[in-house]
Amino acid sequence: MRSRRTKSGGFNLVEALAATMILSSAVLTLGAIGTNALSSTRLHRHYEVAAALIDRQLSLIDYMGIDQLIQTGQTEGIVEELEPGYQWSITTEYQGVDNLYLVGITVGWLEGKRPYRVTAQTMLNGTGTVTDTSTTTSTETGEQPSL
Repeated sequence: MRSRRTKSGGFNLVEALAATMILSSAVLTLGAIGTNALSSTRLHRHYEVAAALIDRQLSLIDYMGIDQLIQTGQTEGIVEELEPGYQWSITTEYQGVDNLYLVGITVGWLEGKRPYRVTAQTMLNGTGTVTDTSTTTSTETGEQPSL
């Protein structure tokens, strides 16, 4: 007579390999998701810095005036103190109505080997084309004001 062997309660080699493969896949997937999230966060930080540079340039234009910007001709530059190095350029286009200018500011940078850029456009008023600074009143001409 043969005696019956009872199966032990452990795992065999195939089951252990299958479980290891499933666990490895899950760890690799989570690692890829984490790496992608960090890359995305870094890229969004660069976009925020570019938007802040655009805001700084618009504040400078607002402070000095669009006419002064056009006279000086400073329409592009490089910001080296911020990583990875940002280039900015300003374009102006006269709209033909009351010194109204279309102002475009573009900030660009390289992330790895890929170029990125952010562009903003706004309308700014220069000094008025018709400025009447000499106004006379009736008392300057010798006439009495009428009530």
